[in-house]
Amino acid sequence: MARLLHSRIFFWSLLLLITLLAFAIRSYRIDSIPAGLYPDEAMNGIDAIEANESGHYKLFYPNNFGREGLFINLQAFSLQMFGINIPALKLWSGIFGSLAVLGVGLLSWELFRSRSAALLSAFILATSFWAINFSRIGFRAIMVPFLLSFAFYFFFRGLRKGTFLPFILSGVFVGLGLHTYIAFRLAPFIFILLLPFLVLSYEHFWRRFWKQALVFILSAGLAASPMIFLFVTHPDILSSRSASISIFSPEVNGGNLPKTLAETIGLSLIKYNFVGDQNWRHNYPPYPVLDPLVGTFFLAGFIFSLGMLIRLLGSRLRTKRHDVELPVHALLFLGFFVMLAPEFLTNEGLPHALRSIGTQPFVFLFATIPLLFLLRRFRRAKGGEKLVFGAFLLLVLGGSALWNITKYFVLFAERPEQHASFEARTTNMARYLLTLPPNIHKYVLPDWQGREGVIPLGAQPLAFLVHGKLENFAFLTPDMEIRRPAVIIPMQYDEQVLKDFQSRIPEAYPLTIDIRPGYGTSFTAIYIPE
Repeated sequence: MARLLHSRIFFWSLLLLITLLAFAIRSYRIDSIPAGLYPDEAMNGIDAIEANESGHYKLFYPNNFGREGLFINLQAFSLQMFGINIPALKLWSGIFGSLAVLGVGLLSWELFRSRSAALLSAFILATSFWAINFSRIGFRAIMVPFLLSFAFYFFFRGLRKGTFLPFILSGVFVGLGLHTYIAFRLAPFIFILLLPFLVLSYEHFWRRFWKQALVFILSAGLAASPMIFLFVTHPDILSSRSASISIFSPEVNGGNLPKTLAETIGLSLIKYNFVGDQNWRHNYPPYPVLDPLVGTFFLAGFIFSLGMLIRLLGSRLRTKRHDVELPVHALLFLGFFVMLAPEFLTNEGLPHALRSIGTQPFVFLFATIPLLFLLRRFRRAKGGEKLVFGAFLLLVLGGSALWNITKYFVLFAERPEQHASFEARTTNMARYLLTLPPNIHKYVLPDWQGREGVIPLGAQPLAFLVHGKLENFAFLTPDMEIRRPAVIIPMQYDEQVLKDFQSRIPEAYPLTIDIRPGYGTSFTAIYIPE
């Protein structure tokens, strides 16, 4: 048995099995959990559809405050392959969420030089509610943990082996990150801040690695070059909604930046163990983003790693002894706080589990440290002590996984707040329209906010879900002739809306539609007979 556990084939089989488990969790009932398609997801889908129809795939899509194009272009590919539907739109979220599990496992293996660490890290990430949730939403941010984990895996592998290929691959992953989510733009600072620790830890660092460093920079620059060129030629793209919520804005910090910064950092930190993100799209409020078991191990690993960082740094400065373990703990802290910065440098909706998604690899690596310690104690123990350690490890890993999966697919899935947060009402409107016969004229009255004829963001889920699937369908404008028989769905219904239609068509009458009773997602349709 011991030989089997140390077998390379057995290790890879387990790691791939955990990755497949992650994908299964992330794809199960993806068409109905979460309950609706959020407008930001649908906007990605609409842009992807337009890209497919026009053949113009963009580096940057300006709608909805602007979004980097790589993820949307991949969504365009899946929609072209599998049709316009929710599973196709969210396919890449599940893929990248699962690949992040593999990447964190490999990074853990490289940093801790332990296959057991790799399996532990991969498993707790695969079964984390925080990771599961964002792997089932069509947001481009899910690419960040995947790219970070592989970038640092290849980087540290290159440091150990001294060969060029890992540095090339690491640079490519870093460069591709610029094509994903705005928070990734801070990731290069991790490498810059890590550099002094590398110089202290590796003898003759520059002499040994200057060529590899050059290759890394060139490959990163090449992969990022299309976006860099776009930023240079269109500097307005660099400005976004984040400018209005930045703590550096006097309107936000009220003239007291240190106090505001202390508050935002505190709010950002407490979400892991005490009070989580209160947004139902990001979390299960008010609980923290980590379950109690993994959260405890995260704190223990954080404290242990901090102690190791201080001890190793002090030893290096006193004795001049080189120790390649120093950059490992430096990476954990630098990665964690740099990728936490997109959250604490803003002052909107804190704690914010989405903006800090880049901390995921480092959070679960911290949590792996005490788990690995317990596993090693288990292996050294004998008799009853071995039984106790084994039972405790199984309880921790199994209990954490069971709790998180139950929390998502049973508790979270059935909460009316989740249905409301993902605007299931709009999705239900689309599903209802798809059940109507072709001869019925179908109209949706959006809540026009801005230019008439430009479908508002709130109506994008409906526009995506019915695209190309309905006959006699239109978004209703004031000057449009209503043909009979007809069903009109006002996205914002009140008695005045009904009176306005009845003044034009006295036969019009309302009917309440409730596809899933008890979740507060009913809506009113106005019927106009022939």
